[in-house]
Amino acid sequence: MQFLWPQVLWLLLALPLLVAAYLYLIARRKKGAVLYASLALPRAALGPRQRIRRHIPPTLCLLGLAAALIACARPMATVTLPSDVITLVLAMDVSRSMEATDVAPTRITAAQQAARDLIVGLPASVRLGIVSFAGTATVVLPPTGNRQDMIDAIDRFQLQRGTATGSGLIQSLAVLFPDDGIDLETILFSTEASRFGARTGPLDEAAAADAARKREQERPPVQPGSYRHGAIILLSDGRRTTGPDPIDAARMAAQRGVRVYTVGFGSAQGGAAGEPSLSYFMQLDEPSLRAVATMTGGEYFQAGSAADLSQVYRQLSARFALERKETEVSALLAAAAAALLLLAGGLSMIWFRR
Repeated sequence: MQFLWPQVLWLLLALPLLVAAYLYLIARRKKGAVLYASLALPRAALGPRQRIRRHIPPTLCLLGLAAALIACARPMATVTLPSDVITLVLAMDVSRSMEATDVAPTRITAAQQAARDLIVGLPASVRLGIVSFAGTATVVLPPTGNRQDMIDAIDRFQLQRGTATGSGLIQSLAVLFPDDGIDLETILFSTEASRFGARTGPLDEAAAADAARKREQERPPVQPGSYRHGAIILLSDGRRTTGPDPIDAARMAAQRGVRVYTVGFGSAQGGAAGEPSLSYFMQLDEPSLRAVATMTGGEYFQAGSAADLSQVYRQLSARFALERKETEVSALLAAAAAALLLLAGGLSMIWFRR
């Protein structure tokens, strides 16, 4: 637990003084007992229950004061609460390697079925956008709460050549932040220009690329993973063959505080895909996927089967239903302090008429 005003806690040192004063008053009352002819008379009047009762209201009062002082220090606690409406972007690899049969019946078929299961189990507070990527990235479905539209978008996937993991991540950021002016084509142009060390193409494209690069450089950094209104799930089964470096794209996500949960799909041994006359072998690029997740404050999952992928999606769906956040709990402690003080006063009036 943290405190916004920790200096107030020094006042807690006064509580032992109050305890000492209370014990002193009790000691003085005991001295007054010698006025009685016999100590048995006051003891009999009090009785064992009465002797215990007289200490309860002061104890409750002391606890109430302690709770009130702690409330004044404005404590912050991490609590788990139902999440607000968030936007989730599912970025799925639709490269030709998803034809591999190491995951029955094929990777793409298993991935589509797991995505449908994810959609069915999504909390009502989650809006889902869908991005597919192969040689480039495409927004298949803008964020929506319509479950049938989500399932229809998953069914429309078409496999293509190439794996542009970085493009898929950048396009997902463009979906989450439509007002940020994130343009994949401009970023691709900027990447090509920097690769060759010179500006190529029309002057307006070069100017747009320079402006986009400057905006990213001037963006004030935030804590990775601090963005609470959305996240990205990125599924890939192979290595990047084209497009921006996914690490550079992850840096853009981290600058916006967006968590990226990456899923490596496929068996650890890899699998072959393609026609018999033109087959190719594809294996996971786990280091890159782990790096993207680590850099953005997300998490990496490895799914070697359809059941594994469904389990990953269930875990993520549960996380989006509940959200852990830092919340000030001063009001709760103040209410507890008031309740204790009222109880102490009430018991004192009922038992001792004072």
